[in-house]
Amino acid sequence: MSAGSEPASRLEQRYRRLLAVHPWAHRRVYEEEMLAVLMADARPGQTRPGFAETVDLVGAGLRARLRVGARGFTEPAWADAAVVTGLLVALVLAATAGKNVLDQLLVDPALPPQFRSPAPDPVDWLRLAGWAAVALAAVVGLRRVAAIVAWAGVAGWLALVGPGATDQPGYVVDTLSQFALAVVAAGALTVAAPPRQAVRVLGARRLAALVAGPVAAVGLLELNRVTSPLFGGGAVSYQSFYGLSARSEPVMDLYLAGLAAAGLAVCVPVMRLPPAVRRRIVVLLAPVAALALVIDTALAGWATSTVHMGHAIPLVGAQWAMLVLVPPVTFLAGVLLVRRHEETRRMVALGRAVDRERPAG
Repeated sequence: MSAGSEPASRLEQRYRRLLAVHPWAHRRVYEEEMLAVLMADARPGQTRPGFAETVDLVGAGLRARLRVGARGFTEPAWADAAVVTGLLVALVLAATAGKNVLDQLLVDPALPPQFRSPAPDPVDWLRLAGWAAVALAAVVGLRRVAAIVAWAGVAGWLALVGPGATDQPGYVVDTLSQFALAVVAAGALTVAAPPRQAVRVLGARRLAALVAGPVAAVGLLELNRVTSPLFGGGAVSYQSFYGLSARSEPVMDLYLAGLAAAGLAVCVPVMRLPPAVRRRIVVLLAPVAALALVIDTALAGWATSTVHMGHAIPLVGAQWAMLVLVPPVTFLAGVLLVRRHEETRRMVALGRAVDRERPAG
């Protein structure tokens, strides 16, 4: 190799590394042509791309990847997963809001009068009506209406809860998971889909089970709460399990069986969807699970200190950054894993097809 060709070889290698930012399909067609133009414009003896060239090539590659990624979200599997996820999350949020209202309307006999909840305020009723409207609109096919109301719910949280980040960080963090669910529902329902797609994807029976599950769970939890054993009136025999209480073990077993059936009513319809749709539903819900895990683990010490100190302990910038960044990073990682998994399966299937078509030696 001559002395003059060595710098050119190093420059070519570095250009190829920068061009690797572009999607593979784009490089397969245009890489050699782009490389030839870059090498022709290089100065004699140049060994490194210039700063402007580097920024331009990396920026163009990232923009191309974003365009490819955006086209990927128009796949039917993403549309099906989005409509199911949007409906499922809206039902969960409506059930949560409904339980909050019932907790205030139905008297808990285990609590003294001075500790009982006040009547629901207009915001409580609005949350219940709003998420119930989102779920109903998603079922009947009014996707845009569902998305608009869901985004209104997101905006409402930002307006009513967000300002408390400075003086009530504990309350804000406690409601972040519900806020993340609201964002997931609104984003999923914004994805373009044919009318009444939820009914087409799930079918009438699975859709009915999906709706009945959260309703039944709320009903069982409220029944358990209003029939919980009374304390203070003498010895009482009772069983307890994660907030549930009953006078005997068989009654507790019935409550647990009912809640398990309600959970299966939600999980079974989702598990019977095509694998490509199931994977995408997991990706859409994973950011909420990751956020809840961060709150329960990384912020557990902060939450305990806030309770024992008796005053709000502000979160530092790194903690807020973690809460903000974990959901989108989790979502993007899930998207990449799904694409890699499906591309691998596609290549394996192509290889098997070629092997079947190859004539025997």
